[in-house]
Amino acid sequence: MADLVATTLWTISPPVIIALDSVFGGPVDSYVNGSQVWLSNDGPNTAMLEWRLHPVSKYRTPEGLSHYDVWEAVISAISANPAAPPEFQIPLGKESRPLAELWEGLECFCAYGEDVEPNPLAQAAQSALGIEPDYFGLVDHEALGAEFERSGGAVNLVSLLIGQLRR
Repeated sequence: MADLVATTLWTISPPVIIALDSVFGGPVDSYVNGSQVWLSNDGPNTAMLEWRLHPVSKYRTPEGLSHYDVWEAVISAISANPAAPPEFQIPLGKESRPLAELWEGLECFCAYGEDVEPNPLAQAAQSALGIEPDYFGLVDHEALGAEFERSGGAVNLVSLLIGQLRR
């Protein structure tokens, strides 16, 4: 039987990016695959939460930047243009991309496997970030990870999460 984990999910938008930065600051870790990660003790019963910005499928770091530089470049551009339309081209090293060509969404779940129900997690995450999640429920992270590895990163993790959350 699959080990289901409570999770919350926001689709990518400038307000989500601005909220992440204003509430948590820069990520505690940035990965070559494009993921950005924050940790906070905002969960139910002070459970440690992991906030993971999921990259687009087949993500590639913009030319001229390291994976550590992407977040700051995005924050700088979005902060300077808070009313920019979704297709706004963010200057990133030697190229430009819209936000939706970097990340697909933000997922929040208990970092250390605490057994938390979806509703209290969604309430805690909304309280911490200040934005209501688009989705919440139970997901099978093992199945998602296996599909990501099998495809060599060519899957849309946020779509897979939404598919599991809509069941």
